Amino acid sequence: MSALKWQGWLVGLMTVAGLLVFAPLGLYVWASGGEPQQATPPRAAAEDVRVTGCRVDPASRRVVAAVEAAGRAEGVGAYVVTVEFRDRAEADPGRRAAQALVRIPGVAPGATEYGEAVGPVWPVATVPWCGVAGAEFTQPTPTPGLP
Repeated sequence: MSALKWQGWLVGLMTVAGLLVFAPLGLYVWASGGEPQQATPPRAAAEDVRVTGCRVDPASRRVVAAVEAAGRAEGVGAYVVTVEFRDRAEADPGRRAAQALVRIPGVAPGATEYGEAVGPVWPVATVPWCGVAGAEFTQPTPTPGLP
C-alpha cells in the first residue's frame, strides 16, 4: 500500500474515534437543554421600599420622610433604609446630601410596614426632596433548639 492510502485510513479511523467520544457528550448536552440554568438572583432591597411622604415638621423644623416597605416571599425580615434629603430631585455632584437611617422590623411576606426617617433642620423657604439612597433586607437567624 502507498503512504497516501495509509493516511486516508488513519484520517478515517481518527474521525470514527472522535465521533465515538464526542457524540455521546453532544447528545447529553442537547438533551439536558444546553447550558445549566442559573437561579434567579434575589431582587435588590431598594426595590421593596419607597418614600411615600416628605414634610417639614412645624415644631422642630426638621424634615421627616415617611417610608413604606413591602414584605418578601422569603419570609419575615427587617429593612434598614437610608433616606436622603435634598433641596431638589437632581443630585448635586459637588455636594453631599443629608442622610438618615430608618429600621423597619417584622415585615411579613405580602405585608406592608411603615417607618419615619427624621432628617436635619430644614431652611424656612426651601421645599425638601426625600428619596431612598439605599436599603438592606435581613432575616433573623434561627436559634438552635428553639422552634
